[in-house]
Formats: sequence, C-alpha cells, structure tokens
Amino acid sequence: MTYWETFIHGYKGYAGYVWKEISNPGRHNYFYWLLLVSVFFLLLEWISPWRKEQPKFRKDFWLDAFYMFFNFFLFSLIIYNAASDVVVRFFNDTILSLTGFNLKASNPMRLWPAWAVLLTGFAVRDFVQWWVHRLLHRSDRLWEYHKVHHSVEQMGFAAHLRYHWMETVVYRSIEYIPLALMGIGLHDFFVIHIFTLAVGHYNHANISVPGYVTGGVLGLLIGIVAANGLYDATLFTAPGAWQKAGIMAGFAAGGALLLGPLMKRIFNHPEMHIWHHAYDLPEGRRYGVNFGLTLAVWDYLFGTAYMPHNGRDVRLGFPGVEQFPKHFFGQIGYKVFGVKKP
Repeated sequence: MTYWETFIHGYKGYAGYVWKEISNPGRHNYFYWLLLVSVFFLLLEWISPWRKEQPKFRKDFWLDAFYMFFNFFLFSLIIYNAASDVVVRFFNDTILSLTGFNLKASNPMRLWPAWAVLLTGFAVRDFVQWWVHRLLHRSDRLWEYHKVHHSVEQMGFAAHLRYHWMETVVYRSIEYIPLALMGIGLHDFFVIHIFTLAVGHYNHANISVPGYVTGGVLGLLIGIVAANGLYDATLFTAPGAWQKAGIMAGFAAGGALLLGPLMKRIFNHPEMHIWHHAYDLPEGRRYGVNFGLTLAVWDYLFGTAYMPHNGRDVRLGFPGVEQFPKHFFGQIGYKVFGVKKP
C-alpha cells in the first residue's frame, strides 16, 4: 500500500469509525464515554460548585462543549487521523530500514501483565506530556497556539478541551515515539485516555473535593480491577457477587485512608490547576507554573509547583486576553490564517 493509499484509507476508516461510535453505544465507545464523563462533572458543578456565584452555564460553556467534539472527532475526521496514519507508517518504515527493528511485529512489553503495561504507559505518556506542556509555554511560537486554552476566563470542566488544533499535532507527534517503542496497543491507549480524560475534566471543574474522596474513588477503581480479574490482576480466585462487593469496598476504604493524604501531591486537582490559568504569574515564573496534566508529582519533582492558597477567586487568562478572538473560527484560525495578534 502506498502512502497516498494509506492517507485515503485513514479517511475512510475514521469516517466509518465516527459513525459507528455515534450509532452503536457500548462500553468501548469513546463518544459516549466522553458524554458520560462530561455530564458527570457538569452535575457535580451544579450540585456542589466551588465558585458558587459562577453561572451553571458559565461564560463560553457552549464554545468549550463544541471544542470537545471538534478536537476529538471533527478535526481527526477532517485531517489529523489520515495524516497521522501516514506519519506512523513512515516512522515505522524508517526505524525498520535503519535498525532492522519492526515496531509492529516486536512488542518489548508483550510478556508483561496487562496492568503493568497500562501503568507504565500512563506514567510515560503523562511525563512526556508534562514536558510538551512546558514547551508550549517556553516557545514563543507554540505559546501563541496555547493561548487558546488560556483564554478561558471562567473555569469549568469543559475548558479542559478548549485548545488550538495545533496542540493535537504537537502532543501526538512527540508522544507517539515512546509509546510506539514500548508497544502500547490501541486498547491500552483507550483505557489510559479515558482515565486521563476524567482527571483532566476534574482538574478544570468548578468543584473542590477532599483528598480522601479522590483516594477512595481511585481505590474503588483498583478494587473493580482486582475483584473482576481485569488486566491480569488475578489477586482473587472466582469471588462471588458479595465477595466482589466486599473487595471493592475494602479497596475504596484503603484508598481513602492510605492515599487520601497523598492524592493532592500525586495527582493534579482544581485548587492547583487554577494557578496554571492565573492572569498574573508569580514573580520569577514568567513561563508559568503547575504544568501537570494528570500527575502533579512532576511539578513537585522539578520545582514548578505553586499553590500559595486555593486560588478559588484568582483572575484567569493572560495579559491581552481582552482582545483575544472570542469565537471558534477566530480562535482556531489564530496564528494560522492571519488573525490579528492581541
């Protein structure tokens, strides 16, 4: 198959995939997972808002809602998926010709248990994304694209997915290489992505949750995996329904007690991420703070963590956000089609 045929096949395959996603709900269906996770955090924002004066449908809510579907479905349908198929094939072919190593046929993690593959893939991907995020702030050219994400002036879960389409190109281009070398498969990536999607929504949501609650939720997720033998986590032999319930409850309690005090040092959270979006950066931090996407540990390890207080009412945006394009086409065309720089 030629590279052009790969490009055309990518278009046809992804178009069929999108239609299948919409018309066939299921537990492996990303479209409905996106809806489910988004509605869950929307309800949390309505039931227990952190900034109680913020409207239920905050400023630019519907713009951000559209961004969710544009960045994850329409942009991929228009160009990215087909183009990335060509890049992936070219990368694999280049590695094979230079080294004789076949990435598609050789999986260096194929002998690992599935849970270890997921955990390692998640940690490596998040570490790579942390550095890419720093790059978006350090590079003047990339910062102009990243401004779209920082143009949010009222924070809510949907702000997570307001970003310029060039960010997809930058993130995916850089993160693909280590994940491909590790042999992370499509199913593994799907599980990792759903988890990070939920945490990303949480980081941007208008809620404040104690660490013991998030620790309990994480413990429950681990308990579900353990009780049902998912991902080769065969800790228990054929437990019954009541035993499964007890295992999950035990893991949830253990997560709340053991992980609770550590959750806000390990994982990103709204009180920390709000400072990343602050209009006024702290002195000596002109490139920003708190770059973690899912894990906060990288910021603590590399000295970029900053949280003087919970920041609930801190002003959001950046100098010049007042003149920044307010509508979708103005933002996605920004720095590409000659939109005036603020």
